[in-house]
Amino acid sequence: QVQLVESGGGLVQPGGSLRLSCTASDGHDLRYTAIGWFHQAPGKEREGISCIRNNNGFTHYADSIRGRSTISSDKAANMIYLQVDNLKTEDQGIYTCAIGGVCDLDGLSRRWDYWGQGTQITVSS
Repeated sequence: QVQLVESGGGLVQPGGSLRLSCTASDGHDLRYTAIGWFHQAPGKEREGISCIRNNNGFTHYADSIRGRSTISSDKAANMIYLQVDNLKTEDQGIYTCAIGGVCDLDGLSRRWDYWGQGTQITVSS
């Protein structure tokens, strides 16, 4: 059973930035897999917002964050990062990483095999 752990959430003012991190606490190798980031705003369905294929560096961003986010990986550290800038109140919610899905030109697949518990972002002045 893969155990994904997210960190980096918190309280930030509108216009601020956060860098979220995802790793496998059980040591599962993330270097050659696809990793997805998902956002669930309060009262809304979970949305796939970004993904990276770690084997070739392909990345995808949803329209909601394209242009103000960067997904990256540190293979040596087995970490995946999602930097989100110019945060807005609609960015509030739970951010979760997942593996075992598809990341391609069509975006993120709906089905992913393993999920983390998520990290909370609150955007407020």
